[in-house]
Amino acid sequence: MTGTIFPDLKGKSVYITGGASGIGAALTDGFMAQGAKVAIIGRSAADDFIAQMETKHGVTPLFMQGDISDIPRLRETIQQAVGEHGGLDVVVNNAANDQRHALDEVDEEFYDWMQAVNQKAYFFACQEAARQMTDGGSIINFSSISYIMGNAGYPIYTAANAAITGMTRSLARELGPKGIRVNALAPGWVLTQKQLDMWADPEALAGHMERQCLKEHLKPEDMIDPTLYLASNASRMMTGQCMAVDGGVVVSG
Repeated sequence: MTGTIFPDLKGKSVYITGGASGIGAALTDGFMAQGAKVAIIGRSAADDFIAQMETKHGVTPLFMQGDISDIPRLRETIQQAVGEHGGLDVVVNNAANDQRHALDEVDEEFYDWMQAVNQKAYFFACQEAARQMTDGGSIINFSSISYIMGNAGYPIYTAANAAITGMTRSLARELGPKGIRVNALAPGWVLTQKQLDMWADPEALAGHMERQCLKEHLKPEDMIDPTLYLASNASRMMTGQCMAVDGGVVVSG
C-alpha cells in the first residue's frame, strides 16, 4: 500500500479499467486511500473486492460490469462515472491480456480479439475521456516493457503495447491545448496472481531477474505511487512520456 500522499487527488473522479483484479485492484486501493472517487469496469463480478474496499476505506468504488472490448459499454460506463462522480479527472487504461501465442498459430479472430482488448479499447477510452474532461485531466495508459525488450511468445501483445506508446505521444500533443495530459506507464514483470499461476516458473523468473538491476520481484503495489504521480499535480508539466517501472530492465537516453 502506498505511503505517499498526493493532496490534490482528494475528491478527484478516477476511472480505471480492470480495477478489481491484479494491478488494477492495487490502483483502486491506492486512489481510494487518497480520498478519490473511483469508478471501475471489470468483466467479472467483484463483490468480495468491493466489500473489502468498503471495509478498508469506508466507501465503495463504483463497480460497473462490462467487457472493455464492447466499445458502447465502455463509453457508457465512463459516462456513468461522470454522472455519479460529478466529472472526470483521471482515466487509467490498465486492463489488458497477455495471452501467449505463437506466430503460426494465430488466426484472424484471435488477432482481432487481442487488438480489441489491448489497443482498440485504449483508443476509445481516451476518446471518451477527452470528451468528458471539461477542465483538463490526466490519462494514463498502461503499456509494457515487453515490446521494448523485443520479447517473443506474444507478438500481438507487444505490437499493441508499442501502439499504445505511439498513441500516447500523439494524443498528448492533440489534447494538450485542452489541459489534458496523456502519459504511458510501462511496468516490468509484475507478479500478479495470474502471472504466478500461468507463466512465472522458476526458470523464467531467474532469467528475468538476471536482467533486472534491482534484485526484487515487482508486486502490484509497486505500480501505485507511479500511477498516482502521473495522475497528480506533481507531474503537471509531464505529458507524452512513457515511464518504465521495471526494477531497471530497460533503460533510455
